[in-house]
Amino acid sequence: MSTLTEFTLDSTDQKSKLHVCRWLPDGGDVKAVLQIAHGIAEHIGRYDEFGRFMADNGFAVVGNSHLGHGRSAGRDEDRGFFADKSGWDAAVDDMHKLFEKTRAEYPGLPYFLLGHSMGSFLTRTMLIKYRDGLSGCIISGTGQQTDALLNLGLALAGIEKRLYGGRKQSPRLNLLCFGAYNRRIKPLRTPCDWLSRDQDIVDKFIADEACGFVPTVGIFSDMLGGIKFVGKKSNVDKMRKDLPVLLISGDQDPVGDYGAGVEKVYRLFKEAGVRDVAMALYKGARHEVLNETNRPEVYADILRWIGDRMQGSSKKDG
Repeated sequence: MSTLTEFTLDSTDQKSKLHVCRWLPDGGDVKAVLQIAHGIAEHIGRYDEFGRFMADNGFAVVGNSHLGHGRSAGRDEDRGFFADKSGWDAAVDDMHKLFEKTRAEYPGLPYFLLGHSMGSFLTRTMLIKYRDGLSGCIISGTGQQTDALLNLGLALAGIEKRLYGGRKQSPRLNLLCFGAYNRRIKPLRTPCDWLSRDQDIVDKFIADEACGFVPTVGIFSDMLGGIKFVGKKSNVDKMRKDLPVLLISGDQDPVGDYGAGVEKVYRLFKEAGVRDVAMALYKGARHEVLNETNRPEVYADILRWIGDRMQGSSKKDG
């Protein structure tokens, strides 16, 4: 069994309060830490099932809702917005602040980071910007869009920002980024079917007022710039070469171009000299593999992969 506690953490933007969830084993014995970075237009509370699973297996699990998301969005006008300046860096710095706080609470324990979707790109940025302290990283629902598409989105975001400001919701950018994601799904039941084959998960996402909103011009600009940053070879080359990385995705995930984008990221890491990179593409699964119909398999694979890396690290230390 596990226990969920919630608290707030001061954001690095020096004005916002971040909502943080922490799942702990009821017995109190913690063998490792796992930090979660969630995706766009959702919140950390959606990871309760996975957080409890990992806590039941001896992990302290933590994660914050990013700026502009969930209960970290203090006002309605903050929803779907990071910051007036350097919003992407602010979100990454917040993740690192939680990392430093949690590592200090569990000194000497292995520390793993899992980032999903937008959180995968934030995580990849953190691996470039902050190199030290992690024992391994799981990257879920990622990809690498072409510079041409990213530049188109950035140009549109620039125009809209000049016309309307960064806090304006952007249906155009929302359509550009997400509009084609259901094209392979027939019959189509809801606009969010691309997330998961599990209809209950999709329905709960749609019913959650803190999910599925149209993000702002500002956050689209931040995210597209962040995706471009993590795809640049000179930046990827700054990653630690000894950091174990696991890429997980559904082979029907449009964010990862149905596997091709995930394979592109795999090659980026290998070409950068990262020695331990593994990839799992789940047949038939869509975007949210942690919320898919085969999630017990995904959970078990993550637990096994982390366990193998912890065992390997112990042998090296011995």
